[in-house]
Amino acid sequence: MKRRLFRETIIKLIFSDILGGDFLREDYSEEIITTFEDIKAKYHELDEIIVSNLLNWSIDRLNYVDLAIVRFSVYEMKYLNTPYRVAINEALEITKTYSNLDDDLAKKFNNRLLENIKNYLEKNHG
Repeated sequence: MKRRLFRETIIKLIFSDILGGDFLREDYSEEIITTFEDIKAKYHELDEIIVSNLLNWSIDRLNYVDLAIVRFSVYEMKYLNTPYRVAINEALEITKTYSNLDDDLAKKFNNRLLENIKNYLEKNHG
C-alpha cells in the first residue's frame, strides 16, 4: 500500500472513531489495524500536544476531519519518526483533498498548527 493511501485510510478510521463509528477488521490489513489501535490508545497524549500548540483556539473547535489529520500527523512525527517536513506536507495535501474549501483557510490553519507542534517537538523531544 502506498504511503498516501495508508495515511488517508488511517485518517478515515480516526474520523470514523471520533464520530463513534466502527469498522470491520477484515476490511483492513494488520498494519492498518495495529497503527490505528496504537493511535487510539494515544489520543489523550496526542491531544495534549495539539492543545498546547493551539493559539486562541480550542481543540473542541477543530472540525473532525482536521482533528483526525492533525492527530495522525503528530503521531507520525512523534512515534514513527517521520521527518517533520514529510509529515506536515502530507497532512497539508490530505487537508487540501478532504477539508479545504476554496479559500485555503483549513490548509493555512493546519500548517500553522503543525509548524507550532513541530517546533514544540523539536524543543521538547529532540
